[in-house]
Parts: sequence; C-alpha cells; structure tokens
Amino acid sequence: MGARPRRRRAPAAAAATTAAPGPLGALLAAALLAAAGAQQSATVANPVSGASPDLLPHFQLEPEDVYIVKNKAVSLACRATPATQIYFKCNGEWVHQGDHVMQHSTDRGTGLPVMEVRIEVTRQQVEKIFGLEEYWCQCVAWSSSGTTKSQKAFVRIAYLRKNFEQEPTAREVSIEQGIVLPCRPPEGIPPAEVEWLRNEELVDPALDANVYVTPEHSLVLRQARLADTANYTCVAKNIVARRRSASAAITVYVNGGWSTWTQWSGCSTSCGRGWQKRSRTCTNPTPLNGGAFCEGQNMQKTACTTLCPVDGAWSEWSKWSVCGAECTHWRSRECSEPAPRNGGQDCHGPELDTRNCTSELCSHAASGAEDVALYVGLVAVAVCLVLLLLVGVLLYCRKKGGLDADVADSSILTAGFQPVSIKPSKADNPGLLTIQPDLSTTTMTYQGSLCPRQDGPAKLQLPNGHLLSPLGAGRHTLHHSSPAAEGADFVARLSTQSYFRSLPRGTNNMAYGTFNFLGGRLMIPNTGISLLIPPDAIPRGKIYEVYLTLHKQEEVRLPLAGCQTLLSPIVSCGPPGVLLTRPAILAMGHCVEASAENWSIRLKKQSCEGTWEDVLQLGAEPCTDLYYCQLEAQACYIFTEQLGRFALVGESLSMAASKRLKLVLFAPAACPSLEYNIRVYCLSDTQDTLKEVIQLEKQLGGQLIGAPRVLHFKDSYHNLRLSIHDMPSSLWKSKLLASYQEIPFYHIWSGLQPFLHCTFTLERLSPSTCELACKIWVWQVEGDGQSFTVNFNIAKDTRFSDWLVPDSEVGAPALVGPSAFKIPFLIRQKIISSLDPPGTRGADWRMLAQKLNLDSHLSFFASKPSPTAMILNLWEARHFPNGNLSQLAAAVAEVGKQDSALFAVSEAEC
Repeated sequence: MGARPRRRRAPAAAAATTAAPGPLGALLAAALLAAAGAQQSATVANPVSGASPDLLPHFQLEPEDVYIVKNKAVSLACRATPATQIYFKCNGEWVHQGDHVMQHSTDRGTGLPVMEVRIEVTRQQVEKIFGLEEYWCQCVAWSSSGTTKSQKAFVRIAYLRKNFEQEPTAREVSIEQGIVLPCRPPEGIPPAEVEWLRNEELVDPALDANVYVTPEHSLVLRQARLADTANYTCVAKNIVARRRSASAAITVYVNGGWSTWTQWSGCSTSCGRGWQKRSRTCTNPTPLNGGAFCEGQNMQKTACTTLCPVDGAWSEWSKWSVCGAECTHWRSRECSEPAPRNGGQDCHGPELDTRNCTSELCSHAASGAEDVALYVGLVAVAVCLVLLLLVGVLLYCRKKGGLDADVADSSILTAGFQPVSIKPSKADNPGLLTIQPDLSTTTMTYQGSLCPRQDGPAKLQLPNGHLLSPLGAGRHTLHHSSPAAEGADFVARLSTQSYFRSLPRGTNNMAYGTFNFLGGRLMIPNTGISLLIPPDAIPRGKIYEVYLTLHKQEEVRLPLAGCQTLLSPIVSCGPPGVLLTRPAILAMGHCVEASAENWSIRLKKQSCEGTWEDVLQLGAEPCTDLYYCQLEAQACYIFTEQLGRFALVGESLSMAASKRLKLVLFAPAACPSLEYNIRVYCLSDTQDTLKEVIQLEKQLGGQLIGAPRVLHFKDSYHNLRLSIHDMPSSLWKSKLLASYQEIPFYHIWSGLQPFLHCTFTLERLSPSTCELACKIWVWQVEGDGQSFTVNFNIAKDTRFSDWLVPDSEVGAPALVGPSAFKIPFLIRQKIISSLDPPGTRGADWRMLAQKLNLDSHLSFFASKPSPTAMILNLWEARHFPNGNLSQLAAAVAEVGKQDSALFAVSEAEC
C-alpha cells in the first residue's frame, strides 16, 4: 500500500504530537484531531506554506506476511521517509514503544530523514486471538505534513498435518492402459506443495510427455508402459515439514498371446496308424508381470495313417511245359503272393525257368515253319497269362476295397483326436474283420449317429466299458480329447489372483474354501453336489482357494441339438487352470435310467471361449488322462484334473430311453379364500432341483401334501398329462375346463426348464370345508404313470413337513484336511503303500477293487501312479459322511496284505 497524505494538523495537535513522541502522544494527537473535526484519512487541504506534497511520509519498506514456524518469533519491519515517528499497530492495538527497534538515517539522494522500525511477534501473541480473527500488523508513520499507513501484514502459525486426506493405492494394469494415482495432501498453512517420486526418484512431467500432474495433485500416466512398473510415492511439503504417503506399487502386466501354429509334424509311425501334431507357444507376446497365460491348447494332435509297404513274393512254379522243338521245356511264376505295393520291393529272381528235356541228346535243327508255329504258341500262352493276371489283380483289389470300406465305417478319424478302431461283428458276415479296442491308449470316447433312430439287433461289444456295457448299433466314432496342461508358473500365479471374484458368494448354491496339500471337500448342502480334493492333489507349498457353484439353468446357456437332453445340474468348480497332481472327484446327481442300448451319454465341459465341448463319452472309454466318470444309479462321480464347468448330456438311441421325473405336490399352507390351488411339479429327479422348488414354495407359503414319486419319462414324443378325479362334488368343484392338463414333450425332454408344473384350481362350496380328498393322475401317453391319493386337512395337516430339510441342518459346506475324510490319513497311507505294488496271486489293489465292486475300472486305476489312492478317493466320494469303515477294513483284510486289527478301531479314531 502506498503512502497516503493526511490533512495538516492544528497547531495544538502538532504541539501535542511533538510533546508526546511515544504511543501516548500519538493517541492524544488522534483525539485532538477528532475534536477539531479533522479526518485522519483525508488529504491535507492547506499544506504548510512552502512545504511540498512529497513531505508526506512514504514507505520504502512495508511489512510482509510471515509464518511462525514452531516456536520461533518472526520479525516485521518498515521504513519510511521523511518520518519523525513510526509505530506498529497490531489487530487495532498499538505496540508498546519498548518493543520497537528504531534506526535513523538520511537518504543520500534527497537528504531527507529515513526512519526504520522493527518488532518481533511471538507464537503466544498470535495464539491469544486464535479462532477470533487473523493476527495482523501495520506501520503508521508521522511527519510534519501528516500520517501514512502501510499495508497490513498477516502473521500466521505454520503447520502441516501428518495424515494425507487421500493416498495413492496399488494397482495392476494392462499395458497401454491409462493410470490415475490420486493424492490429496494433508491440511497445512501455508498449503503444501506436492511432488511425486518413482522408486524414490523425482517425477518431472517436463521430461516425460506421458506423465502429468493435475491441479488436484493426481499423477496421470497416459499409457502404461513396462518401465512404469514401480513404487509411487506422493510427497507433500511446506515450510514446516515434509510428509510422504504410503508407496503404491504399480504393476504393468502383459497378457500372453499365442503364436501361429507350426506345420503338422510327420506321422509318428512309418506303417499303420499314428499321430501328427502341431504346436504353438504363448510368446506373441509372452506374459509378463503376472499377465494371463494364453487360454487354450498349446498342442493339437490328429490321427494319421501311413500305408505299410508290402514286399512282393513269388507264387509257386507252374508245371513244366511239354518238350519243345528246341529240346527244352519251361515253367513260370508270378510276383503276386503278394504283389508289391505301397513302395514295397519287387520279387528277386527269374520269372521264367527253362531246362533241356532230352538230356541234351536232341538235335536243334528245325524247319522254319516249325519255328513259326512255336513262336505263335508262346505268344498265345503269354497273352493268356497276362489276362489271367489282370483278372486276379481286379478280384484282389475288389476284395480289398470292400474290406477297407467296411472297416472305415466304424473307424472315422477326425482331426485332433486319437484313432481307435472298433469293428462290430455282423451276424450275416462272420468272416468280417473284428478289431478289439486297444486298452493301452489313453482316452476313448464314443459318439453315435443318434437321430433318426435305428433300433437294430447289432451291438458294439466293448469289453472294457465300465457301466454302459454294450452300446447300440450304428456308426461309431472314437476320439481323444487331451487339452494341454498349463504351465506351472501360470498356475501358481492363478492360485493367488482374483480370478473367481465375479462369482456370487454367500449364496445357498455355492461353497468355497482354502486348501493345501492335505486336501478337503466342498459340498453344496441338500443338492448331492460335492467336490473331493484328495490329499496331495494340490502341490506342496501351494494354497488354492477353490469354489463349487450350482448354476441356475436360466443363467447358463447350454446348447442342445437333436435328441439331446440335460441329465444333471450344471456345476462349476474352480478356478480353472489350477495345477492338480491328482484328479479331484466331482459328485452330482443325474436323472437318467442308464442303458447302453438306449443312451449315449457325454460329459460336457465349457471351454475358456464359452463353447461347450464333449470331453468324455461314457461307456466307451477305457481311461483318460484328464477325465473319467463313474456312473451309478442316481449319481455320477467325475475324475478330473482340470477344474471347470461341467454338465451331463444324453442322446437317446431308441424310443425306450427314459429319464426319471420327480413328481411333487404343493398347496398353500393357509387358505383364507374359497379358492385352493394344488401345484404339481414335474422335475428332473435330482436333489438340487427339489431343493430349488422347496425354497420357492417356502417363499410362496406352500406346503408339501404328498410324498414325492418318480415317473419314468420315455423318449416317445408323447406329452405328459395331468388330471384330477374323485373329488366330492358336494364340497369341492374344479375350475379346470378340460378333462386334463398337458405339458409338451419337448419342454420336459430338454431338461432346460427346471420348474415345470400344472396348477389345479379348486373352489370350496363352503368356508367351513377343510377336508380335501381326491386323486391326481400323472401319466405319459402310452407310457408310465403315477397316481396320488390326496386326503388331508388343508388347515392343520403337516404330516409331510419332514420331507422339507430345515436350512439349519445343512452341515459344513467346506471341510479342510483330515476332517474331510473318513479314512484316517496314516491308515490311508499304509493301505496305499501295501496294495500299490503287484502282489502274489493278485493280492494287491486289483483285488481290493474287486471286493468293492470296482473291478470294471481297472484300466483307469492302472493308468494312475497310485491305483489304490484312486480307489480310496472314489470310496470317500461315494460314502461320505455315512460310510462304514468296518466294511472297508474287512475288504482290505480279505486282500491279505493288511492287518484287519488295524481297522477294528478306525471308527473310534475318526
């Protein structure tokens, strides 16, 4: 603020000012000026005669805003010329004269007096008015011409709080993705300045165009680069302190990409059937910094057939010819047993053999006419031999072509699969080649031509089938599915990443837990769905968080074609891609009446791209590297070394194929009106579907009014009909206009509509009527049927409430370690070590499988490093939690290699 001239004082005032040079004099002067009507802020109206306006004091130095740091006092200074007196006024009060430090000098240029004054302000002075107003000071300078005030200087206590209002957080981002790291510094006076550190080095936006700092102090990386992977720290500082935020680790990762496929390799065999393969690598680009590994197979296999070379061999010599005119006879042979083909070598040696037939006593002289006759005869014989040879070759080729075409019918080779020839013998051609399955191959699955159906007597005999022994006739394709295992590093990374966070947690249809090498078990209560993770299935040193989810059918699109039908719930277990060194066992229910003549059943798995693939054909596989299935009457047990989403799908081979339906009757628990509804549900006969309906009816206020029944629904294209009968007409009447209701065949057969039901709406003729008696018939046209006899009190009858399992009796969804298994760990290890080695007279794991009725799976068990462990794992999956260890102990004791006394106390040990 510049100097402002003042009105000239009255003489008395001037005298008073001179008399009172201190603050008291200034106050008296101000009072006299006010009494005289002078305005302190007005400009001098009549200056002293001869005085210049420049004689008003003007400030060469004015006080500036300052901050008190900690407890250090601050100094304020001002300097004015010409000035006779200068004093500080702080917050409207004059500073005591003794607190001023004055210095007088003369301006060399003008010769006018110069006065400089300094004061000190302490923290205590400022804190006295803290919260009321800001502390300020200004200078007031006097001269003979008037007074001038300086600008106000504010004195503030400086500070910087410790805690950031917002700190940057760690992130993982894909390359070329933008990054914003927010930072709101701590509150402070003066406001803190912000700078960023990358690995303790200052980030300068002027040197890197990819980086800039927003006015809100956020650090922005326009496109993430690999070099941006670092620890970032936000630093706030002012004159008091310097604060650092917590470091935020930024990881810039690169997801892997597949390279192009290599060329197909040569056939693995030089003769017969073999393999071709091609590969690709996850190097386009290579995953970095925890980026996702490539999804899919890194290797593909396809079957190939190399024609075997056949070397030629001579036929028998013909008979000797008659003795000719030259006293010789001859004989011939052909290179036709077999003829060389497919690059085989020709026969070695002469084709024609001649010999003297008169012991060399014959004269060789002959007339010319006789020679001509001889040559003509030889030419005729040669022509006949050539014709015979051509006829023989044609017959042989036709015979061979017919045989090959017949064999090809049952050995269709498709790309990416292993060929196995299985040729059904035909009754009308007993001499036809029959090829038995090669049990040394790793995987076989069955696919048949299903629609339209052809019910014929011929059957394909599979001596190694485990449940669905003979399959129906038709054209059969056996192929192999073996997705390549993921890399160990990728799996280890997946086990710690949040791959499965998108799945809903805390629902009734999900279980999850954290497992290590000790294994464990996940169960979805009241659904029959469980996942057994055997001991040592998870590598030692690894910890996986595993989940098990039952999907609602409307949430997952499972495409079905032709005569296909869903036979099981759709179940996910994961996370996909984790490394399992032993197969886990997924147990779930199914609704199929299994019969090899009537069904072709496949295990489907959803790929990473979302498509459903056949990974197993039940009844046609000896064993596989990755998948195997034990199909029982109402449940299936899937051995899998790769977790994922699974479903059991069937295709009917004849109209006799049937699936089980569960028929359930519900009605309202309370009936406030005259109308009363009976709902008849037609469900797939699996526990999970019944559980869903029970939960739905609980929400609707329904109650079970009859014991559930099973109906066998055939693939006969006939609909399901429902009707109600024998209802007392004096008490009730039905609002059903037709004699029956009908559910279309395809709605039931697809299995994709889980809660199919019909409602019978009844009306009481009197509100006092509570007893309901009737019959409900449910039947398939030209098929199976069931009849329900309903006789209960709609107001108080709860006899079937025991069928509804309370939510409190669901048990633990996750069991970890030894608690998840019936067999104690040490006993299990002893059984394995005793029965895995081959025993004399078959006293080993093979006999144990026979005792447990599992001998149809010997090929699968034998393909694993520990067959006994596979048997015990399957026993655990089938018999938990109510398995009888005494029966298992008896079976082991009968093998003869385990002491039965060891198992006598196993129940107590558990």
